[in-house]
Amino acid sequence: MTTAAVTGLKTTERSEALRAALVALVLGLGLIFLTGFSHPEVIHNAAHDVRHSLSFPCH
Repeated sequence: MTTAAVTGLKTTERSEALRAALVALVLGLGLIFLTGFSHPEVIHNAAHDVRHSLSFPCH
């Protein structure tokens, strides 16, 4: 295997890992924000309690 092939393989692995991390971040933030602004009170209160336990500002 050539050096260029190894470098290209590492770059591909890194870009896939970054893409997966970005997708996880977007889904996680979406879950926090969308659940926090939902109308059913039980769901909102559960998200609210989790935010406070993580020291995440919500007010």
